Amino acid sequence: MGNFLAGKVVAVTGAGRGIGRAVALACAAEGAKVVVNDYGVAIDGAAPSSEVAEAVVKEIEAAGGVATAVADDVSTMAGGQRIVDTALAQYGRIDGVVCVAGILRERMLFNMSEEEWDPVVATHLKGTFTVFRAAAAVMRRQGTGTLVGFTSGNHQGSVAQANYASAKGGIISLVRSAALGLHKYGVTANAVAPVARTRMSANVPMELKEIGEPEDVAAFVVYLLSERARDITGQVYTVAGPKIAVWAQPRELRSAYFEGGWTPEKAAEVVSGTVGSDPMPLLAQLSAMAEAARDGARPNR
Repeated sequence: MGNFLAGKVVAVTGAGRGIGRAVALACAAEGAKVVVNDYGVAIDGAAPSSEVAEAVVKEIEAAGGVATAVADDVSTMAGGQRIVDTALAQYGRIDGVVCVAGILRERMLFNMSEEEWDPVVATHLKGTFTVFRAAAAVMRRQGTGTLVGFTSGNHQGSVAQANYASAKGGIISLVRSAALGLHKYGVTANAVAPVARTRMSANVPMELKEIGEPEDVAAFVVYLLSERARDITGQVYTVAGPKIAVWAQPRELRSAYFEGGWTPEKAAEVVSGTVGSDPMPLLAQLSAMAEAARDGARPNR
């Protein structure tokens, strides 16, 4: 048992499997009391069960830690609130929340249905909001706390996961908004974009050169929750096995001005001559993916 999080209370969503489970176990091993949330659904969000959350609590307790299970749906306001309320009822405070819960329903944009869009966005994006919202109200009064959202490299865009990519991009904006709004109250907010071997990453149509285990991600999350990271907020980090990387903040690349009032012709002239565009890295990978598909292989990334 370590002491990186001694005395802290941390809630982790999606903690029944994969990265969420690794985060819950790591937090407990470093001295935190942990609220283990998992609705227990399949990868597409079906067939909920409370058993997975309870199983992780038993693992933590068997190792000498302290934990409580909450098998609520984070896509509801009541579910997000209940996670925080459980922490307060059981342990008297909430020092950190880590929102890992997510599902996948893949489909090309032109074929995607409302039933495939709504649950994915609700679980990832709204599910982060419901927990952040409930926790932020308490952390503001405490004058301290840490919010950790989980995004993905797919926030750049995805060929067949427009729902997932949109939600993950939204989480980054939510994290940055939380960082700005809660800074004066001593509350930090950051996002992690993991690349790890899980049941979700097994469906990636590319061979990932940089990939690690859930435990790699969990160790970094423990750091973000600790006092050692109190000055870090509004950041997006990738953790991919041996690599930790920070993403750039959004900023304008180039600009041009024209005082005479824009016309389509003038806009075309300025964009082609001065402003230009920013190359989209993922576009360059599409041809490799198509070629690999023809060969029955998976391209490297």
